[in-house]
Amino acid sequence: MAHLTDAIIRKLPTPEKGNRITYDDIVGGLGIRITAAGARSFILNYTVRGSGKGRRYTIGSFPDWACTQAREEARHLKRLIDGGGDPLGVIEDQRGAPDMAELVERFETEHLPRLRPATAAGIRAQIRNHVLPHLGKNTKVADVRFEDVDRLHRKLSKDYPYGANRVLALCSKMFTLAIRWKMRPDNPCKGVERNDEHSRQRYLTAAEVTALTKALAEFPDQDMADIFRMLLLTGARKSEVLTMKWDDVDIGIGKWVKPPMATKANRKHEVPLSGPARQLLDKRLANKRSDHVFPSNRGHGPIGNIHRAWVRLTKDAGIDGVRVHDLRHTFASSIASGGGSLPLIGALLGHSNPTTTHRYAHLFDDAQREAVERVGAALTGKPPAEVVPLKRR
Repeated sequence: MAHLTDAIIRKLPTPEKGNRITYDDIVGGLGIRITAAGARSFILNYTVRGSGKGRRYTIGSFPDWACTQAREEARHLKRLIDGGGDPLGVIEDQRGAPDMAELVERFETEHLPRLRPATAAGIRAQIRNHVLPHLGKNTKVADVRFEDVDRLHRKLSKDYPYGANRVLALCSKMFTLAIRWKMRPDNPCKGVERNDEHSRQRYLTAAEVTALTKALAEFPDQDMADIFRMLLLTGARKSEVLTMKWDDVDIGIGKWVKPPMATKANRKHEVPLSGPARQLLDKRLANKRSDHVFPSNRGHGPIGNIHRAWVRLTKDAGIDGVRVHDLRHTFASSIASGGGSLPLIGALLGHSNPTTTHRYAHLFDDAQREAVERVGAALTGKPPAEVVPLKRR
């Protein structure tokens, strides 16, 4: 034991092997440890209250820590220990705490299998491209802060405002599960302000449908063209058509039974197939080479990406500002113009929530105007005004 000072510590001899500790005579338990390699570090020996377990905590190396600084830190630690703390135990807990890589692994193993394959694949891409690169796979789950998530959301919002909201929703779900799995006590996504979203209502006009039909007939890849035809004829989601299997369709009676795993609502959905849709399937059945109606060129699994083909197709057709999903809206528009009701549209599109179908209510504006004009004519004795349908974009 010695009255430690910086000068005395420099003069202490280096042991031939192992290490040797010289304790301070002012702060009990504080010592300087010198190894055979010449490394010198301040340590503090203490006993955990309640358990009686002895611990040795490394304060820091000398001369990075001066003797007076180490003595002050030792006094601070001893006050914590007297209050029941365990400084070394805190460090050990932090080392063993789960990091983002572990959270992602559990999320993908336990949560994603419950989702549709296409949805799960999209989420994995979001995690790989945005979540892990920004938050860091080695970052402790408990160390992720509101500021980290908010910064990620604002970064993505510059170019992908809607996509930024999807990534934020993904993060919120992951941290909600992290709370359930006792990885952290709160959700750092809470309070992050989402971007405003406006429901998109884009439908192909009759002229655009004609132009698209012509472009489909002249498209060099007719397998790809058939996918777009099926989307337009059924109003199905892209993922539903791409994963369509021959076992799911009955061409004879004209019925398509979508299995739960293929639908967004995760429930079986049966829809009738029109004559043109059945003819398309008959043509493809004659050249069947896979369990999938639209197999990839490799013959294993369905076609994966149709975006590039859609960009070329719409360019050939001279149509701007239209997405593949707008074919679904166009299908609904055709049903409405033919006198179909909102419940009918919802049933054909596979909506589980009537509120979702209500976005198509404006399609009935012309029919409603005709109805009120007839009422006005009946009450006033004047002929009803002619209702001219408006072009919708």
